[in-house]
Amino acid sequence: MYWYHHGGGGWGLIAAVIGLILFLALVVLVAILVFRALAHLGRHGGEHAGWHTGPQPPVGPTAEQILADRYARGEIEDEEYQRRLALLRSSRQGQAP
Repeated sequence: MYWYHHGGGGWGLIAAVIGLILFLALVVLVAILVFRALAHLGRHGGEHAGWHTGPQPPVGPTAEQILADRYARGEIEDEEYQRRLALLRSSRQGQAP
């Protein structure tokens, strides 16, 4: 421990100060990046920016799929299917901007 004349001399102190400054800069940089990431998630409701900018896709089957399934199982007749399908499509077109 006491080799080289019982101490590190001036170079050891300079290296320690530079190392401490670099370490503190790294800690501050990580803190800033974490803060920005959390703030970004808060603004966008947990959504990743750039990944999905449009409306969310439906989670379950759409109304048209449910209607088609009912028609395929024979629960509704052809005329009722066509009438309900036209009603669904006309209501969807009325909601578009």
